[in-house]
Amino acid sequence: MRRLAHLLACLALAAFSLVAATPAQTPAPRSPDPEARAAQAYQSAAHHGPLSLHAFLADFPKGADLHVHLSGAVYAETFIHDAGVDGLCVDPAALSFAKPPCNLPPLIPASRLYDNLSPANQDLYDRLIDAFSMRSFVPTTGFSGHDQFFATFGRFGGLDKRHIGEWVDEIASRAAAQNQQYLELMQTPPFSHAAAIAYQAGWGPDSAIARPNPAQPDFAQFRQTLIDHGLRDEVAPDRDEVSSAEAQRRQIEHCGTPQAAPACQVEVRYIYQVLRGFPPQQVFAQTLLGFETIQQTMEAHEPGFIGINFVMPEDGFISMRDYTLQMKMLDYFHSVYPNVRISLHAGELAPGLVPPEGLSFHIRQAVELGHAERIGHGVDVMFEDNAPALLKELAQKHVMIEINLSSNEGILGIKGADHPFPIYLAAHVPVALSTDDEGVSRIDITHEYVRAALDYHLTYQDLKQIARTGMEHDFLPGDSLWAAPDVFTIPAAPCKAQPLGNEKPNPACKAFLDSSEKAAAQWELERRFRAFEARF
Repeated sequence: MRRLAHLLACLALAAFSLVAATPAQTPAPRSPDPEARAAQAYQSAAHHGPLSLHAFLADFPKGADLHVHLSGAVYAETFIHDAGVDGLCVDPAALSFAKPPCNLPPLIPASRLYDNLSPANQDLYDRLIDAFSMRSFVPTTGFSGHDQFFATFGRFGGLDKRHIGEWVDEIASRAAAQNQQYLELMQTPPFSHAAAIAYQAGWGPDSAIARPNPAQPDFAQFRQTLIDHGLRDEVAPDRDEVSSAEAQRRQIEHCGTPQAAPACQVEVRYIYQVLRGFPPQQVFAQTLLGFETIQQTMEAHEPGFIGINFVMPEDGFISMRDYTLQMKMLDYFHSVYPNVRISLHAGELAPGLVPPEGLSFHIRQAVELGHAERIGHGVDVMFEDNAPALLKELAQKHVMIEINLSSNEGILGIKGADHPFPIYLAAHVPVALSTDDEGVSRIDITHEYVRAALDYHLTYQDLKQIARTGMEHDFLPGDSLWAAPDVFTIPAAPCKAQPLGNEKPNPACKAFLDSSEKAAAQWELERRFRAFEARF
């Protein structure tokens, strides 16, 4: 026993001596730069895959979503609930809502789907969600992702507009949960009166409209005719619709009280949607109504409609036939209302969807004729005539591209190396990520950041650049925080000596921020970056 004890003691002494002789493994020195530490944590998360990266990016400050349709951003479950509240019916065959009475077969009350959820009703509930979104969708012969995506909007139509404030709250709450601070929601307000007087007034000679390249009518005369017949009567209801929605949303969120929800910190503005898939007299009248509504909103210095956009499938017959004519309309309206901001869907096309010549000019005309400051999608840019020159023009004019990765895959089948996102980055064209229709696509903005980061091997600094670009190109009034467009290194002179995002800027910087909604929102993004990076 004594020998064994001696042996154990010698072994312990040898082990201690070995440990003492081995240099201690000291951790790598901690970087004094919070951004560098955050970048290192980002790289580690990306290395471990999508789930780890999603957890990291969930709280990453994302700034703005500048391309999001209000109705398309609401999840199907909300629409089904609201249909029950409104007393609407469900048509199990068409998988859509229908007007009451609901006792006529095959219609059933929508409320039955969640008040009395039998297995049969659960099946119908699930099929409705699939019909209202891209969930579980598999393309079949004659029915593509494009067809499913755009068909969803007709299926969940007919809901009472009293829910708009609730829908905005849902979207804003989701944004707040992902550290997003600003939304520009696209919405189509009432325009039936404007359309009616446009059809009554007529639109040039029928022979001209019937030709593939219709002769340009007298826009100024037609505008005056519409105004003389009371088009402006619809401006007040259009402004009231979004102001009422905002008031309802803020009431739901208890804004201004100690119980205020985080969503109160999400600033919301609205983009006036024009439906471009209709005859030219209706498109002209609705566009005029949009410009008048935005102009009066701006003159009143009230939040609400802040810009205009054309929507509906770009490959539609009228959308393709009248594309140049519609850009000429915008060229005219821009001359009358030069302060109204314009963002346009352009280049949401892919080879085979339209003839090759249809891919060759939409983005360029949107910028040069339509005066677009931002382009939604821009997927077909490399099929445009002289694409390198167009990329250079977009970069020089600082026209931002609203990138919608999941939407582009779902609708066009475009993803990965077939998407021009990295080409825009390489050409120094400003880009920002957006969701398009997150409810239909069943995604959120964090999903898009994760997808962009992994698919295109983006760095942490790339993602900061993208978030800053979104805030740089929002349509909020006022000067930018930055001294030069899309250069996020030197602040404007009043704030040049200040730490970015400082809680208490000096008097000169504070006065500047108070004078500019845009700069104040950009400063808030920098404050959020400081707070986020301080965690690491």
